[in-house]
Amino acid sequence: MSSEEVRAELSTEKSAVLIVEDDPDILEQMRWGLGANHLIHEAKDRRTAVALMRREVPPLVLLDLGLPPAVDDATEGLATLQEILQFAPRTKIIVATGNSDRANALAAVQSGAYDFIQKPVQLDVLKIILERAAHVYRLEQENRALQERTGSVEFNEIIGVSPPMQHIFEMIRRVSGSDVSVLITGESGTGKELVARAIHQHSNRKAGSFIVINCGAIPENLLESELFGHEKGAFTGAHRQMKGKLEYADGGTLLLDEIGEMPLALQVKLLRFLQDGKLERVGGRELIPVDTRILAATNMNLKEAIERRLFREDLFYRLSVVEIAMPSLQQRGEDVVLLAQAFLLRYREVFNARVTGLSEDARASLRAYSWPGNVRELENRMKRAVLMTKAPLLQPSDLELPSNGTAKSSMTLKEATSKLEKELIERALVYQNWNICRAAEDLGISRQTLHEAIRKHGLEKPRNAPAPDQDD
Repeated sequence: MSSEEVRAELSTEKSAVLIVEDDPDILEQMRWGLGANHLIHEAKDRRTAVALMRREVPPLVLLDLGLPPAVDDATEGLATLQEILQFAPRTKIIVATGNSDRANALAAVQSGAYDFIQKPVQLDVLKIILERAAHVYRLEQENRALQERTGSVEFNEIIGVSPPMQHIFEMIRRVSGSDVSVLITGESGTGKELVARAIHQHSNRKAGSFIVINCGAIPENLLESELFGHEKGAFTGAHRQMKGKLEYADGGTLLLDEIGEMPLALQVKLLRFLQDGKLERVGGRELIPVDTRILAATNMNLKEAIERRLFREDLFYRLSVVEIAMPSLQQRGEDVVLLAQAFLLRYREVFNARVTGLSEDARASLRAYSWPGNVRELENRMKRAVLMTKAPLLQPSDLELPSNGTAKSSMTLKEATSKLEKELIERALVYQNWNICRAAEDLGISRQTLHEAIRKHGLEKPRNAPAPDQDD
């Protein structure tokens, strides 16, 4: 079933809302105001509310904090909130409080309530809040429904409901059952290693080791030894025999990350291993049979590298029996909000933070941003925001994104050109891990021009970015 079909199925019925309120006049007002768009359930105290929740499990709750027998304080309402969330944690609860009870409203939000509204309740405001809460609930339901229908629950580290990601899940299923070599391509930060790990975990090699070696992070003179191992005395400092990553992954899977950075001389040796399944350690004379499945990943265009004689064509075809092309985050639509929510929950637990969710403005800003650093950039922004914010709901400023609601409705040609130039430069720098030479080549400009543009737009290399190559 497609994303659109699931969304249609989830939205065919009215959203049920449980109204927990002991005032009959307010109940009547809610019935009249909300009945057209919602299926109404009613409860006048905690016991009745909890019993109804267990029976019906409505997605939305409007909860008065002043419930009997303690109508003059929020103790009974907060207890009801906590009890509901214990067995229905995905329910969106909106609490209703008096004008002087803002502290209790914030306490409720910190305890897991979706939002709050002050009494006397303005129906037009309440309708908007309920509509937003229902939308978030449906998104979460859609994600779970698609995972169950398509089997993507198998890939619990990879979150996505968009058509491009459903295609990726299907490709993982197809290649996991065999030992074919797989080349995973895509921009930096799109989750290539997660896909490789998922292939391993769903293969008949899952009991073996999954080992990653970054071909661009190890000096050329050490990479051969790291990959193939060496014998004692093979070179200065080789005081003992050492197995390489290929041997350590025997019976399992080895991911060659950033395969495009591998030196040509070593590409020849890797090709020989792929052809006969035997390796020779540095300084050794014995051919050692090794049963290791090879996966490779790169953010480089290997076909262009072949034309520039930087990558062997025969090795490319050996590695890319199947190619899995990862979509950029910008191509994944509503996945950006689902991923942001998942990172929020993860880092809320890590930092024991009180943040409960994303504001509507934050969601709009997440959708509008171009994400040159893809999922890795989103995770870093969410991690920082959850750690630093003091508010229950994250705002665009917490994510260091422009507010979509307050942004200019139009811009001059000069502003638009400058914005596009900045985005293109930032994307090229991230794509090439801030290697100035390669980024300038991708952009078709000189290094000096790129340096000037970086200063002009105030771009700064991220702290977590890899060290630049020597040709910077």
